[in-house]
Amino acid sequence: MNARRRESHSSRRNKIVSEIAMDHDKSAVAEWYKGRSIFITGGTGFMGKVLVEKLLFSCKDIANIYILMRSKRGKNPEQRIEEMFKLPMFKRLRDSNPAAIKKLKPVHGDLVSENLGLSEAEQQLIINNASVVFHCAATLKLEAILKDAIEQNTAGTERVVDLVKRIKHLDAFIHMSTAFCSADIDVFEEKVYKCPDDPRAVVDVTKWMKDDALLDVTESLIKPHPNTYTYSKRLAETLVANESDHMKVAIVRPSIVVPALSEPIRGWVDSLNGPMGLLVAAGKGVLRSMHCKGENRAQVVPVDIAINAMILVAYKLGSLPEKPKEVPVYNMTNDGVFKLTWGEVLDIGRSLIYQYPFEMMVWYPDGDIRASYFIHRLYCIFSHWIPAYLIDGLMFIFRQKRFMVRVQTKIQDGLELLQFFATRQWNFSSERFLSLQDNLSPVDQEIFHMDFRKYSVKEYFKYCILGAREFCMKEDPKTLPRCRRQQTFMYILDRALALAFYLGLIWMVISNFETAKDVFDYAGNCVQDIPVLGKLVAN
Repeated sequence: MNARRRESHSSRRNKIVSEIAMDHDKSAVAEWYKGRSIFITGGTGFMGKVLVEKLLFSCKDIANIYILMRSKRGKNPEQRIEEMFKLPMFKRLRDSNPAAIKKLKPVHGDLVSENLGLSEAEQQLIINNASVVFHCAATLKLEAILKDAIEQNTAGTERVVDLVKRIKHLDAFIHMSTAFCSADIDVFEEKVYKCPDDPRAVVDVTKWMKDDALLDVTESLIKPHPNTYTYSKRLAETLVANESDHMKVAIVRPSIVVPALSEPIRGWVDSLNGPMGLLVAAGKGVLRSMHCKGENRAQVVPVDIAINAMILVAYKLGSLPEKPKEVPVYNMTNDGVFKLTWGEVLDIGRSLIYQYPFEMMVWYPDGDIRASYFIHRLYCIFSHWIPAYLIDGLMFIFRQKRFMVRVQTKIQDGLELLQFFATRQWNFSSERFLSLQDNLSPVDQEIFHMDFRKYSVKEYFKYCILGAREFCMKEDPKTLPRCRRQQTFMYILDRALALAFYLGLIWMVISNFETAKDVFDYAGNCVQDIPVLGKLVAN
C-alpha cells in the first residue's frame, strides 16, 4: 500500500512538473533563461546530458545550447546528438517538445586543443551569442600522470576561461570543480582555497618538461594532495578565481554523483563509473571485498539535485546587478541534510540486491567491506584474482573468449577510485548550497527541486539498483522473477560448497588424528626410555 501511495505521489508530481514546465511563465527561473543561449563543455557526460535535458524541458524558451563535442567511434557530433536524443532519459522531452533537438548545436572541438579546437567561425558564434556557460568537462582519473591531469583539468579550464572572457554579453560562468579537492583540509568551506602554485606556470612547465623528469617531481610538486586529480582541480579553481575580475563566475563542487532522485527518470544512470560499477559487480557476485571504513560518512548527491542547483546558481548569479566581490562557491553534499555512513549504504544495498538481483550472476553476492587494507588485499587474492584466473583458464581450455581477468582489472580500478573517498572522513560546510531555494517561488521550488528527503533512503536505493539494471546493463525488468530463482540456486550452491569445505577440514583432522596420536605416543615412550638407555651406556 505504501509503495503504491509513493508511486501515485511520484506520478502526480511528474504531472505537476510537466504542467508547470509547459506553463513556463509562472517560473521566474525559466523566464530568466528565456531567449538566452548556453555554452556547455562536457555536455555528453552523465551530468552534462541531465543538464541539457533539464534546461530544454523546464526552460523551454532557451534560444540555443552549444555543446563542445568531437567525433567519436566513427560518428560526427551531429550524429552523436541524434543518438543522445533517443536515450530513455529524453523521453519526456520528446513527448512534450520533440522540436527541442533543433536547439542543440554541436561545436566541433575538445579541451586539449588550442582555442578548444574551434574554428574562428564557431568561436565567434559563442562570443556573440552565448550568455551562460557551464564548464563540466574533466578527467576523473585519480592516478593519471601529471601531464594528462593538468592538460585536461587545468589547461582545459584555461582555454575555456580565455574564450569566456571574450564573450560579449556574459551573465554567468559556472565552473564545475569537485568537493574532494580538499584532502588536505579538515573542514572544507564554501570558499576558494588558492593553490600556492601559479596555475598557468604549472601548465607551461608540464608542456616543456620531459615526461621522465615530470614523473620524478610529481610527488613533491602535488604535495599535500594525494593524487594528480585533486591537485589539477585545485589549480583550476585558483585559475578561475584569478580571472574573476573579468566575469561573473561561480564554482560548484559536487560530491559523489549518484543516480537521479526523480528526474528525468527515477534511478537514471548511464555510467558504471564510481559506486554504480561496484554495485553491479557486487550484485553479480564478482566483487567480494572493498577497502572501506563503515563508520565514515558517504558524501553523495543525486544527479538531478546537482543539476537543479547548477541551474539555480547561474540564475542567481546572473540576476545580481553587479559581480560579487568574492567568487561564490557551492559544496554540493548531503552532509548538512542527513548523515549516511558507508556501513549503512552496504546494509541497505545488500538487502535490496537480494530482492532485485542482476542477470548472469557469476556467484552468489555476498561481499563485505574491510577497514584493514592488508585483510582486504588477502580477500582480493583469494576471492577475486584466483577465481578470475581459474575461470579464464577454463575459457582457454574450452576455446572460449577469456574475460574474467579483464573484468577484475576494471573492478580494481573502480575500487581504487572509490576507496579514496570511502577511507577518509570528509567534513563540508554547505550552507550556501542548501539555501539556494530560499526566496524562490513555490513553483520554482517544485520545478528545480533540491529535497534530499523526497523519498526514503531505502526506496531511493531500490531505484538506483533498478536503474543500473535497466539503463546500464540493459536488463529487462521482466527477468526479475527468473533472476531471483537463479540467485536462490546460487545461494544453495554457495552454502553447499562452504559446508563441504569445512567438513573436509574436519575430516582431515579426524583422519590424521590416529597418526598424530601414534607419533606423540612414540615420542613419549622415547622420553621415558632415556634414563634406561643412560644406564645401559654407563654399564
